[in-house]
Amino acid sequence: MTGLDMVLVDGARGPLRRLVPPARTAVRFAASLARRPEVVARRAGTLAQDLARIAVGRSDIEASPKDKRFADPAWTGNPLLHRAMQAHIATARAAVGLVDDADLDWQDDERIRFSLTNLVDALAPSNVPPLNPLMWKAVVDTGGRNAVEGLRRLVTDLTSPPRVPSMVEPDAFTVGEDLAVTPGSVVLRTPVFELIQYRPTTERVRAVPLVIVPPTINKYYITDLAPGRSIVEHYVGAGQQVFMISWRNPTAEHADWGIDDYGQAVLDAMAAAEEVTGSDRVALQAFCSGGIITAMVLAQLAATTGLDRVAAASFAVTVLDWERAGTVSALMDPEAVQQAVAKSREKGYLDGAMLAEVFAWLRPNDLVWNYWVNNYLQGKPPPAFDILYWNADTTRMTAGLHRDFIGIAVHNALTEAGATSMLGTPVDLSAVDVDTYVTAGIADHLCPWQACYRTTQLLGGRSRFVLSTNGHIASLVNPPTNPRSTFQVAEQTPADPERWLASAEKVKGSWWPDFMAWLGERSGADVPAPERLGSAAHPPLEDAPGSYVHET
Repeated sequence: MTGLDMVLVDGARGPLRRLVPPARTAVRFAASLARRPEVVARRAGTLAQDLARIAVGRSDIEASPKDKRFADPAWTGNPLLHRAMQAHIATARAAVGLVDDADLDWQDDERIRFSLTNLVDALAPSNVPPLNPLMWKAVVDTGGRNAVEGLRRLVTDLTSPPRVPSMVEPDAFTVGEDLAVTPGSVVLRTPVFELIQYRPTTERVRAVPLVIVPPTINKYYITDLAPGRSIVEHYVGAGQQVFMISWRNPTAEHADWGIDDYGQAVLDAMAAAEEVTGSDRVALQAFCSGGIITAMVLAQLAATTGLDRVAAASFAVTVLDWERAGTVSALMDPEAVQQAVAKSREKGYLDGAMLAEVFAWLRPNDLVWNYWVNNYLQGKPPPAFDILYWNADTTRMTAGLHRDFIGIAVHNALTEAGATSMLGTPVDLSAVDVDTYVTAGIADHLCPWQACYRTTQLLGGRSRFVLSTNGHIASLVNPPTNPRSTFQVAEQTPADPERWLASAEKVKGSWWPDFMAWLGERSGADVPAPERLGSAAHPPLEDAPGSYVHET
């Protein structure tokens, strides 16, 4: 399973369970080390030697230049702090070495390694108030007010979910004013979603419209952040007609909505976009969990009315093959899955705040301990960052969809023809023979790029695979104005992702223009831009960003 699936399980059960490995895994780890006493003795001896050299000031152990926890000069200039940092690094190396030496099977290895990494990160001296130089500087600068403000922030965060340090202030942005401001209108509203048509900004547009299917576990405006960082804004500026699905934030009343309901929503959005534009085809672009639904819809079309309605499809940070997709694949077990499904069924939905907490613990140094130091030790507000504001603007997931997603992942059902269905039709992804554009992030902790790459092998058409810089979301929000942006691409997509990587060419810039060029070749002739949005059958109901995006 991918990180998405671990999120869906732990989002129902609670993330802190994940920090303790299953008892049987711990027993196997201990037994493996017990059979190798000489290895344990060697690791202990090396650690003792390292600590002795640290104590007398003769150790050359240093933190990585990229480790922001120890960036302050005091960690190297102050003898006490320097020794504390070195001791932590030496101990962490010894612990990781023991896991290497245990030679566990891949699942147990990932489980132990995940728990150990979280424990080591938590025990870093940078997290200990008396040892953190940034805290003492804040004491001097504020006359101690940082302690009062930090305590206030800690109490506030602990009394309301998600119970992790706030990554952004709740009033840092306003949806419809700072974010999601690309002009458009809602032209269709159903109980499940709103469909937004964006206003063209060019005199001529591509005849084939693009329908975007966003994730179902967050709000749609990750694709329409601040101006200059908006995917939608860029697409519209390139002459693309764009329609956006904005999912409703469900409540317990909608518990029964399952993957068929969301698949029908994609079909309804396609039909509306066709009617409004007069085109007999659409292109689709799906993000993360939206890609799972979209792939199944394409398979349903292939088996029924045909794929003539689909000009091209794109899948961004989407995993369809869950076999050995990294740490999270190893962390699931049948009992955890059953508990998670039962919890959401009892409540009627999966709580978005719990999902945000799980996301944070997947990258504790960046998303927990970094803000522990900033918010609580220094007493400072977190910086305003649009991606983190979007991440905190959580949504719920219906119990039905939660159940269906987990079932598909547990059985890896999309890799076998007929193992699952969409709207009563068996799903066979190999029958999806439209051209596809598949993107992934090289540092994605949630959906590893190698797992995303396997999407190119499951689908039956020609694929272009693009590997972007950064992680899960930052690989998507990667505007051309970012001078550090790069992506990798190759002409062929062999079965082995490492073979693809070896042949890939690094291109400077964002993948957004590359995707627009690729899609332009499949979007028909240019036609005059419509003078007004909507149609007689789908009149504008209200301005973008619509109503559903504001539901809490």
